[in-house]
Amino acid sequence: MRILITNDDGINAEGLGILLAIAGQVAGPTGEVWTVAPAFEQSGVGHCISYTHPTMIAKMGERRFAAEGSPADCVLAGLHDVMKEAPPDLVLSGVNRGNNSGENTMYSGTVGGAMEAALQGLPAIAMSQFYGPGNVELENQFEAAAAFGARLVQDLLDRGDWGNNGGYRTFYNVNFPALPAAQVKGRKVTIQGLRPGTRFTVEPTKAPSGRRFLWVRGGEQDVPTGAGTDVQANIDGYISVTPMRADLTAHDRVEGLRAALE
Repeated sequence: MRILITNDDGINAEGLGILLAIAGQVAGPTGEVWTVAPAFEQSGVGHCISYTHPTMIAKMGERRFAAEGSPADCVLAGLHDVMKEAPPDLVLSGVNRGNNSGENTMYSGTVGGAMEAALQGLPAIAMSQFYGPGNVELENQFEAAAAFGARLVQDLLDRGDWGNNGGYRTFYNVNFPALPAAQVKGRKVTIQGLRPGTRFTVEPTKAPSGRRFLWVRGGEQDVPTGAGTDVQANIDGYISVTPMRADLTAHDRVEGLRAALE
């Protein structure tokens, strides 16, 4: 198996090393793992692509490339340049430092990389490690992802629904709880949650030069979101597995709107 990996924390991020090990286990001794990751951190860029300017790419080692762009740019570079002659069988994005559950999903470059792979017709999985009191003091804060990532990826490949039914292809968003591996309770298949009252804001600050800047600030991450949701599963000690598509249509509103407007 040939696997392409990327992330949004950058080519030197610790989580990318964890993902490389996960991908190596899945690919097996006869497989290949290729890395195309951002040269610099790209957290929060979502599914952004560098449409109006070129992306510089540099070879950093055997099957290892850094691109000055977003995770989606890196997937495009991997598929249509680096691995053009022999495309990958699977794309993995992560392991992100911090959760991409709930509303974070919409901002996530990690999820954006997996989404781009799905739009290109390939199986893809985004993987993120929730941070909290249960793992911030661990020697390996990615312990849960490292312990359970490869088996979960293989199980999704073997038993997941990868169809598109003539439309947008399914991809998966996986979040590991903020716990040592021994305390992880299992897996939950979930829907995307929403943390009530949690929104990004800005905090103004003044530089020594007198210029005014704004820092983007996030909200509380351990807010319950209800049974069956990704955030709640993570808070309760479970790995969340959320099937997704790049389709923002509010399908439950279509018929009512037709009746009202047509």
